[in-house]
Amino acid sequence: MKILNEAPIGVIDSGVGGLTVVKEIHHYLPNETILYIGDDARCPYGPRSVEEVKEFTMEMAEALAEMGIKMLVVACNTATAVTLDMLRERFPFPVLGVIEPGARAAVHVSSTRKIAVLGTIGTIKSKAYENAISSISANVEIIPLACPEFVPLVESGQYKQKNIQPIMQKSLEPLAHMKFDTAILGCTHYPLLHDQIQEQLPAGVTIVSSAYETVRDVESTLAGFNLANISGARKEPIFYTTGRLEGFKSIATDWLGIESPDVRHIILGKPGCQ
Repeated sequence: MKILNEAPIGVIDSGVGGLTVVKEIHHYLPNETILYIGDDARCPYGPRSVEEVKEFTMEMAEALAEMGIKMLVVACNTATAVTLDMLRERFPFPVLGVIEPGARAAVHVSSTRKIAVLGTIGTIKSKAYENAISSISANVEIIPLACPEFVPLVESGQYKQKNIQPIMQKSLEPLAHMKFDTAILGCTHYPLLHDQIQEQLPAGVTIVSSAYETVRDVESTLAGFNLANISGARKEPIFYTTGRLEGFKSIATDWLGIESPDVRHIILGKPGCQ
């Protein structure tokens, strides 16, 4: 099957968190068109079983494959941790995750070799970041912390409200007296809480976002597979959500600066699964 250079890049996430990846692709790769699916109706994925995460992720990937994408970016750390190899075996186009880019960036930034990883329950349990970091450097101490309260704050649109500070403080309290110089935002929802997270971390800690780093892998993979769109005929992103259109539109407008984003409803999986 021939993959066309003008075909869109597909991006999937458990909800709106993957918009942080879309923002970087949209900015740094101005010729590329993006199709996005956010599974808001079944978000968050972090507490779900591995079997559910695999099933839901495959449903999103299949839907985008049918739309003719040339690359798939799994913009969900939980899904990346448990489905990346499966997706790469299933599809003929390149499939990228968000864990390896974040791990590489953190190792590069850290001078003390002590790195905190903030993630969902699923990502932390998978030890995906520990494995990725240890494959790069064997002398790094990892401090993992699950922050299950963070994704609901973003999905509900509360990420800019001041009254969430008690939640942020309680979630990050275990790190208050830890010694580390770098923290990975191991969930693509978390960059929308960047400033609030920074306020709660010890002074001098550098935050690394897996979402921000992934665009570099997207760019190099497009070049490596000769898939970059050089026609300049980019179309505006199309967003699909399994959840509420208005909530998704509001966050997409705020985070991406797109005044009237094209957001459509999509039904995935078996009837009654949502």
